[in-house]
Amino acid sequence: MDKIGYPVLTEKTIRLLEKNQYSFDVNIRSNKIEIKKWIELFFGVKIIKINSHRLPRKKRKIGAITGYTIPYKRIIITLKSGYSIPLFSSK
Repeated sequence: MDKIGYPVLTEKTIRLLEKNQYSFDVNIRSNKIEIKKWIELFFGVKIIKINSHRLPRKKRKIGAITGYTIPYKRIIITLKSGYSIPLFSSK
């Protein structure tokens, strides 16, 4: 479960929640089969489809040192109707 980062909440992903689609940032070396297995086991849901893409790297400058952000992959999963993922804990 360490390869799945965190849920992404932007204007677009909030609109996707109405279509029962969720977005996560994951480790760039994870593949769709691993991600599907982890999410189905951890959240107890059924996944219909997974779309993934690598985000472009961004240049960052700290003082005189110039570098790039850490690369990661973003996935959008579509769940079977009747299933949902709680993004916020109720505690």
